[in-house]
Amino acid sequence: MLVGREPERALLGALVDDARDGTAGAVVVRGDPGVGKSALLDALATEATDVRLLRTQGLEVEAPLPFAALHRLLLPLTRLRDQLPPPQARALGVAFGEDDGPSVEPFLVGVATLSLLTSAGEEGPVLCIVDDAHWLDPASAGALLFCARRLGADRVAMVFSAREGTAARFEAPGVDEVVLDGLDEDASRALLARQLGGSAAAGVVARLVEESRGNPLALLELPRELDTAQLTGAAPLPAQLHLTERVEQAFLDRSRRLPVPVQRMVLLAAADDSGRLDVVRDAARRLGLDEHALRAAVESGLILQTDDVVALRHPLVRSAIYQAAADDDRRQAHRALADSLSSSGEADRAVWHRAFAANDRGDDHDHDHDDDLVDALADVGARSGRRGGYVAALAAYERAASLSTDPARRAGLMFAAARSAWACGQAERARALLTAAREVTEDPVLVCDIASLRGHIEVNIGSAPEGHRIFVEAAHAVCDVDAVRALQMGVLAAVMRTFGADSGTPLRFEDLLTATAGDDTVRTRCLRAMLVSMTEVADNRWAAAVDALALAFDLGGDVDDRDVLWNLGNAALQLGDDEGQRRFYSHALSRARESGAVTAVIYCLQRLCFVHFVTGDHLAVRVSAEEALALGEGIGQPAMTALPVAWLALLAAHQGSDEYDDLACRLETLVAAHPLGITADPVHDLTRWAAAVRGTGRGDTAGALHHFSRIRLSFVARMVATQRLEAAARAGDATQARVWTDELEEFANEAAQPWARSAVAFGRSVTKDGDVEKFFQLALAEGRGREHPLDVARIELAYGEWLRRQQRRVDARQHLRHALDTFTDVRASAWSSRAEQELRASGETARKRDPSTQLQLTPMERKVAQLVSSGMSNKDVAAQCWISPRTVAFHLRNVFTKAGVTSRGELAQLDLS
Repeated sequence: MLVGREPERALLGALVDDARDGTAGAVVVRGDPGVGKSALLDALATEATDVRLLRTQGLEVEAPLPFAALHRLLLPLTRLRDQLPPPQARALGVAFGEDDGPSVEPFLVGVATLSLLTSAGEEGPVLCIVDDAHWLDPASAGALLFCARRLGADRVAMVFSAREGTAARFEAPGVDEVVLDGLDEDASRALLARQLGGSAAAGVVARLVEESRGNPLALLELPRELDTAQLTGAAPLPAQLHLTERVEQAFLDRSRRLPVPVQRMVLLAAADDSGRLDVVRDAARRLGLDEHALRAAVESGLILQTDDVVALRHPLVRSAIYQAAADDDRRQAHRALADSLSSSGEADRAVWHRAFAANDRGDDHDHDHDDDLVDALADVGARSGRRGGYVAALAAYERAASLSTDPARRAGLMFAAARSAWACGQAERARALLTAAREVTEDPVLVCDIASLRGHIEVNIGSAPEGHRIFVEAAHAVCDVDAVRALQMGVLAAVMRTFGADSGTPLRFEDLLTATAGDDTVRTRCLRAMLVSMTEVADNRWAAAVDALALAFDLGGDVDDRDVLWNLGNAALQLGDDEGQRRFYSHALSRARESGAVTAVIYCLQRLCFVHFVTGDHLAVRVSAEEALALGEGIGQPAMTALPVAWLALLAAHQGSDEYDDLACRLETLVAAHPLGITADPVHDLTRWAAAVRGTGRGDTAGALHHFSRIRLSFVARMVATQRLEAAARAGDATQARVWTDELEEFANEAAQPWARSAVAFGRSVTKDGDVEKFFQLALAEGRGREHPLDVARIELAYGEWLRRQQRRVDARQHLRHALDTFTDVRASAWSSRAEQELRASGETARKRDPSTQLQLTPMERKVAQLVSSGMSNKDVAAQCWISPRTVAFHLRNVFTKAGVTSRGELAQLDLS
């Protein structure tokens, strides 16, 4: 029976009550060792009688086994896996080692876990209890935390317990926490009374309560170490009664008082990670231990045995016994467990126990035997990586490398470890492993692989110019061995130059084209066209680039490769081809979502913001940026959050929002703290763009021009063409406006983009080069209906202002009204205020729109509404948004209420842009 803890029990009970009513929740119960976290969770499990209970526990020795804890948790839900979308069902099958299919992304396993838990919630409320979360294998922890953050209107409650003060802290940002302190004095005395009866002296009880600080485990265990004289006060107590150290020592002392065979049995249980009684019994038999030793270990209170399960009394027992054991004794225990597990069908666990029992390279041992173990560990690494358990794969490959006596093999294993380290977010470890691998290999293909991974790390979170140099040199080095690989890296290097990442190292792209001339596959032809086009774009030779771009876009329609699609989207972005950006980025995004490739999802969402913004769909910008931001934070990659924050800051600047200053400050902190890789220049340019807009709104034309003139990337400069041309003109710098107009005209003449021709005509109008009205009208003719509504509105505003100054007020009003309506729709306050003033100056009072007539949806509500309007079912929407169908229904009900509609058909008639 649990003593005390009434507030915590009430809080957890309310969490379960909310889940019964359809509001999901999650909480982490934190506290020191022995403070009663597990006891609190046991009480919750006992009291929650009308819910489906799913339970698992983190085990320190299971860290190398990906999804081990998750598998235990979800095992009772196996029959529901048939209801999952096929990619999700397959992901769980591969993750749990039941399916030998292609590798899966760990993020997709998290999505599948969410779907499975919420499906179970449809049948009745579900309570997930995860004890000792600080020792969860990393793959399980990632999947469970994803669920905890994404649960919504679901009948699921999740409760984790985690120890404080350990190196392996369970980080759970975004999840509520409860900190469990020691029991109060009354509860402590009650627990001691239940343990000791009335045999202890009052002074002894007071000392135990004081020294234990209310820690229940200490209150239960420390008295066991006192003799009768000490308990009754006839003999003095020890000078100090330290908590964790003293409790661990108490467990260790109790073990050392046992006969040697029983001590060996306790050590065997401490080394075991299966919890299977049959495995421990068989391993004991291999060590010459009989059933009496097992019974004596259980009777000692250090081991618990229930049915077919054997476990340690408390995690502190495991750490105390295992760490104090002699190396040879530990190795013997692991060898026995390895043999037992091998015969029990648990191959991966067996391999790890063999690894724990092995000597390091260089010691006297059987090298042939170690070669077998290296092979086995490499197989474990491959299986773990295929299941999405990259931390486990890293550990397996590193251990294999440490045992290998063959330098060439060791280099390959260290590269595999580096790849796993990068996949699980350990960039510095990946860099160190790559350096070590490169030092012991000259194999050209492996050298290329090492360079490729180094380049990708630099591109993502390091120095993009350094990444460019690495890719160029690697492409040249591997060209004679693997021409298509060289071509791929050449395309990456060429694309990087268009994003400002140029190391100055020239790429001999003609060599790559010659080397791949005999490969007529669609993918290779597409890559060749991209290499040519992006090289010409980077050198600003649009006449040569356009035809190659057209060929690449045409071939890209038959390529279903995420990386190729991604770079086709980048090419369309450089060209300012709105439809191409949507097509290729959206296709790549769909592929990334299907596979759970969260990093690729983040990048696609960030890049889609460019086309959303120029086409005036600012709410789509917010939806995409906020999702990318949440995902970047969720995977612990702050560098990947900088571009989403920059987009949100730009939106805030356009809308005159008070959020701007906070976002700008947050962005400054991110930029100062983290290398941004390939996103560095886009982040800086969006920051300058936002500052320029801010200056425009405040009437600081010189400041706005200064910020616009500092934009480095050509494609961003073209996106802001109308804004910076007008800023130059209003600041009185017609010369700068003409230079920018001339540069844009060179692009427009070759790229054949109507929006570019419109901007050129606008530039001629604001610099008054010729017939001003003719250029205004040409700018509107090219721009109107071309999906750049804000540019058109700015042109109409400037034209209306010019007409008013020409005393043509009636003509001006129509253009000013159109401009005001557009600016109001997207809440571009900097320009809407100006349009209102101009309209009043023309003699017409601006009609204020009633904000209540606009559909005020949250980003997620809008996303759900758009997908439902396209004909998708709630289940399909849930799969795409990585939420549950119940949460989709919750958002949809809110949309119906706000929009005043009652059916999906009516919803489809609404303008949700």
